[in-house]
Amino acid sequence: MRVVALLFCLFLVPDSTAQAQPAPSNELEQLARDILEEMVGINTAHSEGSTLELARAMETRFLAAGFPREDVEVTQVAEREGNVLVRLRGRSQAAKPILAMAHIDVVEANPEDWTLPPFELIEEDGTFYGRGVADDKDEAAAYAAILIRMKQEGFTPDRDIVVALTADEEGGGHNGIAWLLANRPEWMDVEYALNEGGGGVVVDGERTANSVQASEKKFLNYIVEATNPGGHSSRPRPDNAIYELSKALSRVGAHQFPVNLNEVTRAFFTRSADFQEDPRVGDAMRRLVADPGDPDADRTLEVDPRYNAMLRTTCVATLLDGGHASNALPQRAWANVNCRILPDESPEDVLGQLRQAIGDAEGVTVTMDGAATDSPPSPLTPEVLAPIEALTEEMWPGVPVVPTMSTGATDGLYLRNAGIPVYGVSGMFFGDTFAHGMNERIPVQAFYEGVAFLDRLVRTLATRGVS
Repeated sequence: MRVVALLFCLFLVPDSTAQAQPAPSNELEQLARDILEEMVGINTAHSEGSTLELARAMETRFLAAGFPREDVEVTQVAEREGNVLVRLRGRSQAAKPILAMAHIDVVEANPEDWTLPPFELIEEDGTFYGRGVADDKDEAAAYAAILIRMKQEGFTPDRDIVVALTADEEGGGHNGIAWLLANRPEWMDVEYALNEGGGGVVVDGERTANSVQASEKKFLNYIVEATNPGGHSSRPRPDNAIYELSKALSRVGAHQFPVNLNEVTRAFFTRSADFQEDPRVGDAMRRLVADPGDPDADRTLEVDPRYNAMLRTTCVATLLDGGHASNALPQRAWANVNCRILPDESPEDVLGQLRQAIGDAEGVTVTMDGAATDSPPSPLTPEVLAPIEALTEEMWPGVPVVPTMSTGATDGLYLRNAGIPVYGVSGMFFGDTFAHGMNERIPVQAFYEGVAFLDRLVRTLATRGVS
């Protein structure tokens, strides 16, 4: 979900370099553009599209590039859903492979709601338009092109490189990466993975940071329900289910969960403090890292919803329903409260806090709707971060690398839950992409720079730590 990748950026605007009309500068960039055009041209939305069709198209490209049949697999999971896997074999099995993953499904795009055709790659004024260009077919095209060029060049890494282009991320991942973990363990036996979730930060037209997503919140809905015997509306009674639910939701809205920093968010606020336009914000970040109980620092940061969501667990009402007839007292009223829970906090503790916040609202219950999937933070190891920092400095001198925690969810949570570290990184610098919205877009130059960055990063990681 690229829409959550840059939640911590302030005043994002498109990179000034996007106004030019850049052309591919080498065969890798041209191939990546061609693949992106093919990917966008295939509708992979859940209702009418087909990730299986796109997976088959990528299978054709991989086989044509010379990958042997046993190193390319399309897994059909449903009638129109499929994943494609490809392996570039290394010279040693002393270290586990690295995995580069990207999802090829997209959210719905009604052509009537767009001013441009959503399932066609349009290039205008230095910008690519089309459903999926930012979430997540840009990285899918990059990884496909990178592996194909490696094969064509005869490049042999020290360890295997696996690329997984997956279905169903937008629908929950059950037919994508979760299915692969359960049904293709031989492909998923990797040391760590590269994924979406990070990216370049642009503030006032300047590249400010290259973020690495190393953590994300857990997702869980809670049902807040008020029940009552009801009766005829001509004889109102004080214990109205709708009123009691309203009282309960007001208390939920006023409840503030405590600040709780982890390794990733502590590193994020530490590094982000140095490039804040408002010195008070930078100072608040430093003070909160030193003392998470600092109320003044918390008040300074919590006014920004993006920072507030990184500081604490958050819960918000998202759905509401109640009553059964216009002339009857409501017997039932309920609301869905969506919670984004910090990685090291438990759904049961959140349930307890919600119940405590609601207090004495009469006839109101709170229950968990399902279960949250754990997503422990990935360690900020030098093996991964050092190459990212070195490449960032080479390509964009002075731009820091900033670890971050996504406040939404990606497929990385399934791997982290399985004990596989995941790092969201792309090297693509842009502002608002309108991902999931109308006329989704990314700067052309940002795409080509990201392709170059990921190519160098994958090559470096695949030749490190193998004896």
